[in-house]
Amino acid sequence: MLLATLCFALMSVAVKFASQRYGTGEVVFYRGLIGLLAMAALLRAQGGNWRTPVPGMHVWRSASGVTALSMWFIAIGGLPLATAITLNYMSSVWMALFLIGGAVLMGGRRVDGRLVACVLVGFGGVALILQPTLAREQLGHGLIGLASGLLSALAYLQVTALGRAGEPEARVVLYFSLGSVLVGLGLTLLGPLLGLGGGWTREHTPFGLACLLAVGGFATLAQWLMTRAYASGSTLVNASLHYLGIVYAAVFGSLFFGDVLNATALAGMALVVVAGLGATLLRSRAAPDAAADPAEA
Repeated sequence: MLLATLCFALMSVAVKFASQRYGTGEVVFYRGLIGLLAMAALLRAQGGNWRTPVPGMHVWRSASGVTALSMWFIAIGGLPLATAITLNYMSSVWMALFLIGGAVLMGGRRVDGRLVACVLVGFGGVALILQPTLAREQLGHGLIGLASGLLSALAYLQVTALGRAGEPEARVVLYFSLGSVLVGLGLTLLGPLLGLGGGWTREHTPFGLACLLAVGGFATLAQWLMTRAYASGSTLVNASLHYLGIVYAAVFGSLFFGDVLNATALAGMALVVVAGLGATLLRSRAAPDAAADPAEA
């Protein structure tokens, strides 16, 4: 999960640069195409195939994940980067609420309140690091960003369920990438017809192509690592560690975009680290076991 968050942060840097030249549909398409080719090759090398006993689960995971990804890219285009990232990272808070509600409704063991507190403390750290602001004219994009976080939470829970069902990580990421290709293609082709902009970029630059390759490469590796983490680890522990991506992003923002890390941001980074470590220490005795995990339903 630590490596996954690092790759996601690097992907975000590449997306920021790519968005200056390419439309959302194109970025989503190339991100998915690179992932599809890489996972198809990996699956073949492992002696696996595309056939799955749970196609419906892949459809729902891909639909929620790709929609969340596309909405997040749209939010980045209309919001300050700090605000867009903060809204997307609400996913861990949504996830905690889903798990608590599912445990209560299903009559299973309750989720340890201390673990939930780690997630909430982590989000508090995110808010301190990014210090987001939202202008009135940006409300529409803000709602889109908030929805992307909600859908991301559903996608992460579905990844956990696919892991419990025995699906290999490469196949899970492969179908997600296939969904990205289809959705990105649709957005690119239908955008101009619907008056939403888009269309294919006819002239590429070496830097632009490098950005697209970086988006797809880092995103694919991050997705594979994240899938492995959620398939084999505690959902809420992974949610807490997921916040470390904001620490990486803050450092990269300072390096590439001249962002200054003030005392408040450093305090937020400390909260994020504490939340991740606390969740890890509590996992063995506080995290709900497999039978009580609502994600398996």
